[in-house]
Amino acid sequence: MNDYTENFPLDKELTLSDSSNPLTIPTTSLSLTKQNEQIIECRLTFHVTPELYHRIDTEKLFNLKPEVRAPMNGGNFLPSGDIQIETTLQPDLLPQLLEKASNAEQAANYLVHLCQQPENPLTNKLLNTESWLCLSVKQQQPNGEVGYNTFWNYLNPSTINHPEATSEELSAGIVNFFQEWTQANLAEATQNATSEFLEGISSIFNELVDEKFSDTEEDTTTNQSIFTAIVNFFESDQWQFVNIPETSALRLLFRGENGQWTCYAQAREEQRQFVFYSVCPVKAPENKRLAITEFITRANYGMIMGNFEFDIDDGEIRYKT
Repeated sequence: MNDYTENFPLDKELTLSDSSNPLTIPTTSLSLTKQNEQIIECRLTFHVTPELYHRIDTEKLFNLKPEVRAPMNGGNFLPSGDIQIETTLQPDLLPQLLEKASNAEQAANYLVHLCQQPENPLTNKLLNTESWLCLSVKQQQPNGEVGYNTFWNYLNPSTINHPEATSEELSAGIVNFFQEWTQANLAEATQNATSEFLEGISSIFNELVDEKFSDTEEDTTTNQSIFTAIVNFFESDQWQFVNIPETSALRLLFRGENGQWTCYAQAREEQRQFVFYSVCPVKAPENKRLAITEFITRANYGMIMGNFEFDIDDGEIRYKT
């Protein structure tokens, strides 16, 4: 697959919306990436003052959440000097932009045009900070570049959504991010840092529980089996599932905001327990499994609800609740 990136210098101010107040940013460039003559990604780069970055950081704008940040490289940001932020448009919004643009210049001009509309243009999703994913944050200093990348820089959303993306490509991105984070944080054995990171990562898997089970009232009787209650629940909630023969377990497919997983619902009748597994869609390569084993072992130590499981033989990672 051949990639080609078209850059357009965009020396304009764009006003984007967030949950509280509009955010005005001085942009420097907009780029479109083509793969086999098809546009697959739109990136927006801009420079902000340290004060404005502090707001972006504090309010987690551009999806800049702690759990998706790799460690700082090169030191700390200085209180003077602009900070460069590179973002990518969420893939599901790219078709909306391409309805009005076929090249980088047209895309840039269209965003500027939206900002100049008098009739509440900030309602357009293209002008929402949540519609853009931060890839990197950098500051040029006298001794070199300082900054960090994010998870999306290792595993770009355009790759995740591409139909020809291989499991090796997805796995490499995930593992490289975990490895960099592990080397920087676990070497110091900082349990607080590990717990904070895992709270974010596990929230991806807990999306299943939060959305589907937190508000569900119990509808079981003393004599009803756990497995029957599980089947009744998923049938009433119109889930598609497969009963695994000769077991008290179901196989399901769940699609959420953060991706798609194969899931298993298992009944433990003697213990009166319902166990739910979320399986990572990619497996860890063999040469990275020891590092991931150490990472998961330390991570599970501080978890209160649920835990990660790792099969070192085949590289499968799953989350159990």
